[in-house]
Amino acid sequence: MEIKLLGTLAAHLEGTAWTPSAAKHRQVLALLALRAGHTVPMWELIEELWGDKPPRSAQATLQTYMMQLRRAISGAAVRGGAECRVKEMLATSHGGYVLNVAPERVDALRHEVLAATGLAAARRGDHPRASELLNEAIVLWRGNVLSDVAQGPLLMVEALRLNESCLSVLETCVAVDLASGHTVEALSKLTELTARYPMHERFHLQLMITQYQVGRIWQALETYRRLHARLVSELGLEPSEALRDAHQRMLRRDPTLTLDLAGIGGSAGYGKSSFGHLRSA
Repeated sequence: MEIKLLGTLAAHLEGTAWTPSAAKHRQVLALLALRAGHTVPMWELIEELWGDKPPRSAQATLQTYMMQLRRAISGAAVRGGAECRVKEMLATSHGGYVLNVAPERVDALRHEVLAATGLAAARRGDHPRASELLNEAIVLWRGNVLSDVAQGPLLMVEALRLNESCLSVLETCVAVDLASGHTVEALSKLTELTARYPMHERFHLQLMITQYQVGRIWQALETYRRLHARLVSELGLEPSEALRDAHQRMLRRDPTLTLDLAGIGGSAGYGKSSFGHLRSA
């Protein structure tokens, strides 16, 4: 079985699609897939589906959903000519349910393993290996997590966490390129990323300083100007102190302005980044 969550939801069994169409069935499948191999308690599934106001029939209704998901898996197995012990694949376990699928068959879980391994390689200074792993993690993304799935309180947290993980991986991947001397590739990625995330300050900081370092001062200043205008007009906010400081040093033609790449893949983990700070050479 293979389940994709990094974009639209898709479920296949030996190449045969069995993605449920009903909204709550999709929620249940998504949460089970994110916890593949681990029991998801019934109360968590009920909370995801109905929040803090579940109907009296919630438990019975959830059992019906599980029966229908098993039926869908069985149907896919029959159509694909595959053997499938459906009650073992989607099992009842200790007051909950468990989807017994290998983690590497769920794109979100595979992304997390690749990201963690890639960040560890970056911290060790193994930039070629880090670049390979992080790019492999990035390729798995087809859009925002669960973009076509209704999200209750549990899935909402998971989606936010995974989306932030993707940004951290992208930041580190660019930093690895820069540390490896692949400036052209980094500039190309950063140009795309600042267009895709027009208010992401760290991508803009990376782009500005890289442009400045290769002698494209007017482009660096224009990058700052666009971000500044967007933040002020849409959010009423000034850019961060790091961005403002970089801008002022560019205006002074400060030759020591550079990115601190010493802490690539640093200890902050997915939600944060240790690079992108300013330093003097």
